[in-house]
Amino acid sequence: MSSPAEQVRDWIERMRVERAPSPHTLAAYRRDSARLLAFMQARALPGFDALTADGMRAFVAAEHRRGLSPTSLQRLLSSCRSLFRQLIREGLLDHDPAAGVRGPKPRRKLPRTLDTDDATRLVDMPADGPRGLRDHAMLELFYSSGLRLSELVGLDWRDLELDAGLVRVRGKGNKTRIVPVGRHAVSALSALCQSLAADAESPVFRGRNGQRIHPRTVQARLQKLALARGIAQRVHPHMLRHSCASHLLESSGELRAVQELLGHADIATTQIYTHLDFQHLARVYDQAHPRARRKRED
Repeated sequence: MSSPAEQVRDWIERMRVERAPSPHTLAAYRRDSARLLAFMQARALPGFDALTADGMRAFVAAEHRRGLSPTSLQRLLSSCRSLFRQLIREGLLDHDPAAGVRGPKPRRKLPRTLDTDDATRLVDMPADGPRGLRDHAMLELFYSSGLRLSELVGLDWRDLELDAGLVRVRGKGNKTRIVPVGRHAVSALSALCQSLAADAESPVFRGRNGQRIHPRTVQARLQKLALARGIAQRVHPHMLRHSCASHLLESSGELRAVQELLGHADIATTQIYTHLDFQHLARVYDQAHPRARRKRED
C-alpha cells in the first residue's frame, strides 16, 4: 500500500486535474496536508486508517494553539475531508476521521465597499491615451459586472459581446457564466477595442509589453487611480466587486440575482445558490445597477 505522503500527492494531482483550482488553492491544499502529515508523524500514526475523530480534534486544537485562525482551521478541515472522501472512494480508508469534527466558528467580516458617490467618482476617470483608455475600461468593467481580478485579467476579446452587452467569464473551478455589462462599460470597452485594433484571440487588458496584464499591475493602478481621485481609503479590485454587489442589492433587493451575477457557488459564501433565468438577471441588472440604467428616450 502507498504511504500517506504518496496518497496525499495523488489526491492533490487529482484535484488539480479534475477541479482546476487556482494556484492559491493548490498551495493551501499542500500546506494543509503537510500539517496533517506532520501531526501523524509526531503521533507515530502509520496511516490515515489510524486516525480517529478524537485524533482529528486534537489536530485541530494543536493548530489552533499554534495560531491558526478560525477561518484557516475551517479550510484545513475542509481539505482533510476532501482527502478522506477520495481515499474512501478508492477503498484505501473505511471511515471518515473528520466526521463530526468541528472547528471554531470564524467571525464573519463585513466586506468593505465604496459608497455610490466614491464609486462613480473613481470610474468616471479621464480616458486619455492608451493607458487611460485601458484603465477606464478596467474600472468600468470591475464595477459594472462585479468580476474577480483573475476573471478580468483572463478575458480575451472573444469573451465579450459588446453589441449585446454581455461578457463570458471563466470563474473559480474553470466554471463559465455569462453576465451583463452596463452601457458605460460597453462604451469604455468599445473605445479600447478600437484603439488597439484587437483580434478575438488577444487579451482585453495588456501591460506595457503588450502581453496580458499582470494582476499586481491592476492592483497597483487601482490604488494609484483611487488616490488621484481623492478617495482616502485603500481601494483594491475585490472592493469594486463588493461595491457592485452591495449597490445592486440595495437598489433591487434581488439577492438571488446578485448571487448569479457574482458566480457564487460556495454555500458558505452565498447560503443559498439558485440558478436564475438569464433574462430575469438581465432585467434586474438593467433596472437596478447605477451604471447599467438605460438612457430614457426623449
